Amino acid sequence: MIIDCAIYDNGVRRPGNQPTVGARRAASQPGSFVWIGLYEPTTEEFDAVREEFDLHELAVEDAMKAHQRPKLEVYDDTIFVVLRSARYMDLKEEIEFGEILLFIGDDFAVVVRHGQASGLTEARQSLERDPDLLRLGPPAVLHRVMDRVIDDYVPVVDGLGKDIQEVEKEVFSTEWTNPAERIYFLKREVLEFQQAVASLIDPLNRLGRGFFEVIPDDMREYFRDISDHVLRLSDQVAAYRDLLTSVLEATLTQVSVRQNEDMRKISAWVAVAVVPTLIAGVFGMNFQRMPGVDANWGFPVVVGLMALVAGTLYGLFRRSDWL
Repeated sequence: MIIDCAIYDNGVRRPGNQPTVGARRAASQPGSFVWIGLYEPTTEEFDAVREEFDLHELAVEDAMKAHQRPKLEVYDDTIFVVLRSARYMDLKEEIEFGEILLFIGDDFAVVVRHGQASGLTEARQSLERDPDLLRLGPPAVLHRVMDRVIDDYVPVVDGLGKDIQEVEKEVFSTEWTNPAERIYFLKREVLEFQQAVASLIDPLNRLGRGFFEVIPDDMREYFRDISDHVLRLSDQVAAYRDLLTSVLEATLTQVSVRQNEDMRKISAWVAVAVVPTLIAGVFGMNFQRMPGVDANWGFPVVVGLMALVAGTLYGLFRRSDWL
């Protein structure tokens, strides 16, 4: 659906929502531009936008299909940017990803959103309260949307950090647990999130260094500021990835050690039981001439011998910490 279609003149919004058809023509005077926001648009809705702003068919195909990696591409005079929005689902320990795709031209900004993460209504409202920045045109929209998406990464990083700390405590606690599966799924989420964050480093670097004529010089420092933020987040997520790898290795090592301990205990108990079993088996054979078979002392002596041997073995195994 089309969430909003507005025309801005020198950083000030014209009253009311504008129709999509004819919006570009209505914003033809210097200092004016159109900002259209769409949420999971239908083909018919996006066809009208494509025709109005002459968007490249390849970029339009990406915007409709979604499921794109974060990137920045240039089609004629239009910058096409793909972002992956994210929010952390703490109960499920999963990251819910969405997508935001932006078409930035000299006189228009088209923003297409897929998924629930990173709503942009507040981003639009905050930018409308800053007419000096909004006066810089569509690049200001690109900056504010990217800034909002990256700000939403911070709670994701905090949520991951909290769950990783819980896993560390679980791994090194005195109680026997096996959180290997939990660690694996957390690591999978971290790797996918790292890809979303790290993929923004190059586009932001290009935006901050003035590779594009549509980005005015006054906007470059804003993109450099976001770039620094993304670099810090990327380093932190990479540290989480390495930490989870170490924790997983420690878990598997503990599992192996505890399995060996269990096998030692089983072997020790088998050894304790095998000698009495052997003695009982020998004296259980139906031979007529065996020492002590007919004697009154035979049974208590044999039972006592079993207990003595089993007790001796048990003591030896306890002393060697096998039991």
